[in-house]
Amino acid sequence: MSYRIVVDSCGELTDEMKQSGLYKSAPLSMEVNGVSVTDDDTFDQARFLKLVADSPDCPKSSCPSPEEYMSLYRCGAERVYVVTLSSELSGSYNSAEVGRKLFAEEDSEKKIYVFNSRSASVGETLIALKIRECEEQGMDFEQVTSHVESYIESQNTYFVLENLDTLRKNGRLTGIRSLVASALNIKPVMGSTPKGTICQLGQARGMKRALDKMADYIAQNAEMPEKKILAIAHCNCPERAEEVRRLLLDKINVRSSFVVNTAGISTMYANDGGIIVVL
Repeated sequence: MSYRIVVDSCGELTDEMKQSGLYKSAPLSMEVNGVSVTDDDTFDQARFLKLVADSPDCPKSSCPSPEEYMSLYRCGAERVYVVTLSSELSGSYNSAEVGRKLFAEEDSEKKIYVFNSRSASVGETLIALKIRECEEQGMDFEQVTSHVESYIESQNTYFVLENLDTLRKNGRLTGIRSLVASALNIKPVMGSTPKGTICQLGQARGMKRALDKMADYIAQNAEMPEKKILAIAHCNCPERAEEVRRLLLDKINVRSSFVVNTAGISTMYANDGGIIVVL
């Protein structure tokens, strides 16, 4: 029996995950100032951030097509698990599901399950790692899907960004009305809802205070953190990410932790200096 895990490219894969051969990425694409950028191994973060900084328009993203997902399902594995960013933020989940239904017409034996992460970035990474953990424990397909869905319910995503322009202009902050003008250097502390939408948890003046506030919020609301992995993604600010990890590890005990740089889609939304934390 064999399995593969497909993660759309909003989820960052660690070096170990890439080398394992178990994970495949479904690339999204971005367009900024007339330039198309694919979110795969060719993604150049520095070049992309410059394109965004020089563009008068907000970058846009496109999810993989059902056909692109189907091509990833055509692997030698008997079981395929798919992890996509929140269906409230992208069409990636729906595209993967359409691809699954179409693929069933050509191969009804292969088991495929699509997880709506209700998160993004390293939230997807942690879900992909949980799938592998369940498989290595010898769970069958139905047990894996049930266990991982329960894990998704327990997961929490938090972030602080230098600015929310891309999220706002692309309609990802619908319903949030309390955001303060950035001219006051107020940094909102943001999080995900159980449904997978974005909410505001608090705010502080300046990035350092906002990160402190986020760390306090995470520590206060963490449930059994000693059994969980702490994941942090940063957009071009590794020192800031390590400081956040230190802040959190001073407050809570976790099973393990890792820090990664954002890939393309997460870079587009986090912008230069953004920090994303999932526990």
